Amino acid sequence: MNKILVVIITLISTITFAQSINQMDANGKRHGIWKKNFNNTKVLRYEGEFNHGKEKGTFKFYKNIDGKAVLTATRTFSETSDLAKVKFFSSTKNLISEGNMKGKTYVGKWVYYHNKSKQVMSEEFYNEKGKLEGKKKTYYLSGKVAEEANYKSGKLNGLLKTYSEAGKLMSSFTYSQGELHGPAKIYDNKGQIKAEGVYQKDRRHGIWKFYDNGMFSHEKDFTRRSKNPHKK
Repeated sequence: MNKILVVIITLISTITFAQSINQMDANGKRHGIWKKNFNNTKVLRYEGEFNHGKEKGTFKFYKNIDGKAVLTATRTFSETSDLAKVKFFSSTKNLISEGNMKGKTYVGKWVYYHNKSKQVMSEEFYNEKGKLEGKKKTYYLSGKVAEEANYKSGKLNGLLKTYSEAGKLMSSFTYSQGELHGPAKIYDNKGQIKAEGVYQKDRRHGIWKFYDNGMFSHEKDFTRRSKNPHKK
């Protein structure tokens, strides 16, 4: 009798739980635990909890890989703001990136990781409109800085510097609103100057100087001339 009673209680609990998910409140808003599968499958697509239509706590999202639900992202919602802490994962459960989102918009600091590693690959910042803003750093797998760039409203603006893994400066370019515009320098693997000059609207302009082993070699004039020789 005891075994039969346990089976009955378990069955009732299972039915009760099944009936308690994917519920609406009196105003037709999602409330409580929600789970959804991919269309026409039993593979879980997402799961999480709503509080009268508002996401609460951590939601988990999955990919359908060979008929199995594989975690692809988590979103942890705040009770005091409209931001959510988001993490993206690879199919092998490695963390790909993490940061904050407002709806579908990236906001604030985001960190990206090297493939199958906990080593940071890049760090960048997004403004309230979801556009890159301020300094972005990219790193080698060793943790050494590979690139430093600056953004304004989603466009490269200011200096962009690249480095060898040994820490030597390899290039320095100046950007203005996404275009190469201003002084530029290029270095060889030894860190010696290789070329220097100026860009105007993504094109070399004026006198550029070139070097061999850090010693001046020659120069070239990239000044654009008008097609009409009489035009001033």
